[in-house]
Amino acid sequence: MQNWMEWAVAFFLLLGGCFVLIGSIGLVRMPDFFTRLHGPTKATTLGMGGILLGSIFYFSMSPETLSVHEMLITIFLLITAPVSAHMLIKTALHHRLKAVEHTQGEQELKRGQAFASKEGNRSETPEDQ
Repeated sequence: MQNWMEWAVAFFLLLGGCFVLIGSIGLVRMPDFFTRLHGPTKATTLGMGGILLGSIFYFSMSPETLSVHEMLITIFLLITAPVSAHMLIKTALHHRLKAVEHTQGEQELKRGQAFASKEGNRSETPEDQ
């Protein structure tokens, strides 16, 4: 392997590892569910992207085989992370989880919880009400 490629692989692995570490610390340190969700969805996605870029560079140097595993993992990660974050937020709004008192966008949070409760009432039958 060429010397510059080894440096590129090491750089992307370290960069990705730092982002994953920062995202994991954010998951533990943030005060409520809504702010905790930013760590895994933002920083950890960037971290996994850096690790996968390092892996793509490493395996692209082998002349025998063509490896598309990393590209498939990257596409899957970039599609599923926002969808899962959206579903978690919708569930939190539906269950009316409390936010920290000084959360910005408190009016939008209450409006979203009211909308989620209206959606839940529409799915009930008249006998349930």
